[in-house]
Amino acid sequence: MTLNQTENMVTALLTFSFAVLGLTFLLGANPNALIATFNFYSLDTVLSESALGAFSGIALLLLPLMTIAARFSLVSAKAVTIYAAFVTAVPLLTLLSPTRWMADLGGFPIIGSGQGIIKYFAVLPLFLFLFYREKFSHRQLTYLNFAPVAMVLLWIGGMKFFEFEANAIVGLVETSPFMSWLYAVFSVQGASNVIGGFDVLFALLLGAGIFSKNKPVIIASGLACLSVFLMTQTFLFTVPDTFNSTTIVNRLGQFVIKDLWFVANLAVVAYFTLFEAVSREREEAQLGQSPQ
Repeated sequence: MTLNQTENMVTALLTFSFAVLGLTFLLGANPNALIATFNFYSLDTVLSESALGAFSGIALLLLPLMTIAARFSLVSAKAVTIYAAFVTAVPLLTLLSPTRWMADLGGFPIIGSGQGIIKYFAVLPLFLFLFYREKFSHRQLTYLNFAPVAMVLLWIGGMKFFEFEANAIVGLVETSPFMSWLYAVFSVQGASNVIGGFDVLFALLLGAGIFSKNKPVIIASGLACLSVFLMTQTFLFTVPDTFNSTTIVNRLGQFVIKDLWFVANLAVVAYFTLFEAVSREREEAQLGQSPQ
């Protein structure tokens, strides 16, 4: 995978996911999430529910448009990166709200409605890769893109060991042709423990592989982490009523489409840890063979 291919993949995943999110909010999906977000800024009483959806949808749709424009140098890299930081900061700051935490289950780090919000941590490192590579070392960009992958797998994976989360994923697991077998082998909690253990184990192994520069470990653990985020995409098709004729996808669809950002993060990690040296050597070889 070359640098250009990695850039194209990251751009495609970002633009597609934000376009879907923008359209769904514009069409009126998941109004409760919008109200909870804008309530934090005391704006839910200023704007109507439909206005909040329109405002959020347009704001999200602008990001993929600006990203593509920046790739063609039609918009400055600084402008699109600042805008991406703003778009992601709006939901992320609401993690400071007590309504995001399950106080009756211990509060931090037991997360409630913030599960989908913490995924926004994945976005800014991707824009830094696309537009500010020269400002960071390859090692720094690797860790910046690994960090959100590790955070979401360790955090949400760790939640699988709690009963409320084990029960919450039953509707996802039992409808999946790839995962439903777990309930034939394990109890509801046991299956959840297996899923959570898988997430946590391979997040830690990927970090160890990156730190030690062990390519076999990076490949094996990276593919395992990738399988988690690709598996969630299958829920779009296996969970009934995820697609909505009015708003494209429902709340679950909005939740899982964000996992495409982590696929992009992993692509960046793979480029810098596995492919960058190979691409450089190939380019040097081609230059050495060119006529003088």
